[in-house]
Amino acid sequence: MTRWHALNLGDAMLADPELQRLERAFELAYGADHDAGEKALFLRHESEGRLHCEVLVYFTPATRELAREMHARPCAPPAPQGLELVKGDSAAWALFEREESR
Repeated sequence: MTRWHALNLGDAMLADPELQRLERAFELAYGADHDAGEKALFLRHESEGRLHCEVLVYFTPATRELAREMHARPCAPPAPQGLELVKGDSAAWALFEREESR
């Protein structure tokens, strides 16, 4: 199993500045990378029955260096349902197909 990372940005109403910081860091790290197909950030709003939802950002295995810099925690691959591609190439969606075939 490949290692993903997750970072909880907290309350969705307050997460925008931190999300923008992550997006800028991604662009600085991988913006000119022509082989960035597996480098991506995905986002999901999760509420788990609470009144307010939290924003979770998932870093693909190819972005582990950035994930560590941002203090993201290792996690299992997220389920693709409800995810939104925030940064990276749409080819990164293929990672979920590979995970499902394992």
